[in-house]
Amino acid sequence: MKYGIVAFPSKEIQDFANSYRKRYDTHYAKITPHITLKGETEIQSSEIEEISASIKKVCEQFNPLTISISKISSFAPVNNAIYLKVEPTEQLMHLHEALENDVAGGEAKYKFVPHITIAQDMSAGEHDDVFGQLRMTKVDFNETINRIHLLYQLEDGSWTVFETYRLRGEE
Repeated sequence: MKYGIVAFPSKEIQDFANSYRKRYDTHYAKITPHITLKGETEIQSSEIEEISASIKKVCEQFNPLTISISKISSFAPVNNAIYLKVEPTEQLMHLHEALENDVAGGEAKYKFVPHITIAQDMSAGEHDDVFGQLRMTKVDFNETINRIHLLYQLEDGSWTVFETYRLRGEE
């Protein structure tokens, strides 16, 4: 089974992201807008309880996350994804590192760039056109996230929450 660890932003940010995702993101119906903290990892279903306990232990060490989103950016030319850029605070980077190091699963496929995807799986021409329009959009969100979530992938490719954890510690 595949699992991942994410933080869901507020409804306000989700609504903003979804206003673009419904047109430009092929995964729109599969998962809610999110910040990936530990990417998709393949595990045995028997390991999920052990992983859950590890996440709980990490969360006891971290205060709620303060996030800031200030612009729309792109991963081009590596891939044609467009995203809301989440500023990479020290706190967010340390939480990601702790989850990567202390929770079972493989190595990260990509360098950690905190973001919320709003468009993906586009041709180069479509990407350039859409990004050309979106990069001028004014974006200014600041909020605190006090929970992270362990998700697993269903047979239809959609993701669902296995367990939710409160960030309650002292970093």
